[in-house]
Amino acid sequence: VQLQASGGGLVQSGGSLRLSCAASGRTSSTYAVAWFRQAPGKDREFVAAITWVPEVTRYADFVQGRFILSRDNAKKTADLQMNNLKPEDTAVYYCAAAKSFRVPTISDTRLYDYWGRGTLVTVSS
Repeated sequence: VQLQASGGGLVQSGGSLRLSCAASGRTSSTYAVAWFRQAPGKDREFVAAITWVPEVTRYADFVQGRFILSRDNAKKTADLQMNNLKPEDTAVYYCAAAKSFRVPTISDTRLYDYWGRGTLVTVSS
């Protein structure tokens, strides 16, 4: 399984970006798909995850209703719509997929089997 993240860029505070994660290879709609991010000098942190069975979406507390994660199993994509971006959202964003999971631990990086290369999001003040 290969994951390709795209859509990052430079945006002003309050602006929006849409990140896309495209999967190729032997994927399954049963996989959990998530976005994580890593700012300079900080640990990688959970942003959002989505599962198909059960149908669940989870967000980190800092999202506060600003981001929407969706997936299209037919296209093998998972998009993260990010609105009202803040300078503290500046980071490299990574998408990841997990073959098996438990919803209560969906934010744990150790759960994920496949990772894409990140895409840089820079939010200017």
